Formats: sequence, C-alpha cells, structure tokens
Amino acid sequence: MKQFLLDTNILIYYFADEIPDSEIAPIEEILKNSFYLSIITKIEFFGFEKFSDDAFSQELQFIRHATIFPLTEEIADITIELRRKSKIQLPDAVIAATCLHNNFTLITRNEKDYRDIAGLEIYNPFSKKHR
Repeated sequence: MKQFLLDTNILIYYFADEIPDSEIAPIEEILKNSFYLSIITKIEFFGFEKFSDDAFSQELQFIRHATIFPLTEEIADITIELRRKSKIQLPDAVIAATCLHNNFTLITRNEKDYRDIAGLEIYNPFSKKHR
C-alpha cells in the first residue's frame, strides 16, 4: 500500500479549502490512512502567520491525528547528501529526505522545489495530469 507524506503547502491549502474539488476525496482518504508529516512541516505549518487564533486551535486538534517523523541521524545524512547535490532549501531537503528514508510519496504543489531529487515520487493534486 502506497504511503504519503504531506508537504506544508498542502495542509495550508486544505485548511483554506483550496484543494481542487476533483482531488479533495483522495486527499481526505490519504489524511485518514496515511497522515504522515515531517517535523519540518509541523514547524512550518504552526508558524504560518495568517491563521487566526481559532484556526490555530483547529490546527492543533487536526495535527494530533498525524504521525510526525522526527529528524533522525539517517534523515539528517540524506538531507546533507541532497543539499550537496542540489540547490534545495533546507526545509524542503528534510521533507524530501524523510520521504526517501521511509519510501513515501510526497504530496506537494511545489514540484519545482523537488525536481532535482532522484527517486522521489511526487503527487501534485493541483496538476492537470492528476485530474
């Protein structure tokens, strides 16, 4: 069974109700069965300044259902390798390394951020090829 890790942007779009209608059912199914996040996504998501206090409270409840993967030595080593090979930003490198280490498919809208990462499978719910 395929496992997924959500990028921060997907959580933000989900809370803003901006996931394409044709993709909301698959995303909600993933949230029920494969709700995995990198610790970086948790940090970025909770640090997103545009959420009100009420929304922040809803986020806290929502995230409690996720499995959050910490930054381990193995993930750090993969992150270092990725950063040495490409111009990927550190948070994106940690997210990609978490996917690679755990054999997850990354759900993101920002495919270009990860385009140089060999072996990383991406699912973009905003891409026409997925609709």
